[in-house]
Amino acid sequence: MAHHKMLLCALFAVFLAFGSLSSTVEASDPELTSDFFVPEGKVAADLDGAFFTNTTLENVQPNLNSAFATVTPVNQNVFPALTGLGISSALIQFPPGTVNPPHTHPRGTELIYVIEGTLSVGLVDTTQKLFTQTLLPGDLFVFPKGLVHFQINLDQWTSVKAVVGFSSSNPGLISLPSTLFGKSMISSEVLQKSFNVTADVINKLKAAQV
Repeated sequence: MAHHKMLLCALFAVFLAFGSLSSTVEASDPELTSDFFVPEGKVAADLDGAFFTNTTLENVQPNLNSAFATVTPVNQNVFPALTGLGISSALIQFPPGTVNPPHTHPRGTELIYVIEGTLSVGLVDTTQKLFTQTLLPGDLFVFPKGLVHFQINLDQWTSVKAVVGFSSSNPGLISLPSTLFGKSMISSEVLQKSFNVTADVINKLKAAQV
């Protein structure tokens, strides 16, 4: 119960802070012409409080066998009531030494709130300037829409937990490692010339994404 209260407080803090940004951030979602989204084949009168409730984040456990952070998104795909509201969330759990690799969200600004542990974050703007920060519990950090960013837990003993809010009900995700070297199947020749490396290097990077 204490865990649920802490997570609820964290979510509220993120959304409250995000609300102060919303007046200056262009919304990515189309404007609704009704009070809220109603699933096809239903009318508003068919719905009750359960439609506006989501339990995705209850008792979520991180993957302790992965080098990557465990990200549990709560967007319109798992919580249809968010559709068109310009907001969504995610819980990110970082076991010791794990990373959330460089990525972008093409349709939404991200605001991260650290609940537990110490988290190192960074973003790169369009002039290729890197901005980094070390976040402590209670700290917030914003990643503007579309910019490449990352988070990493540099502590080898302590886990980190954070919750994020997005300015879109479906912000999208472009992971740079998997996009460049994964299923997109960009030709090795293009990647070799782009990164000025040998075919062996590209093949190793592609194999690591399988």
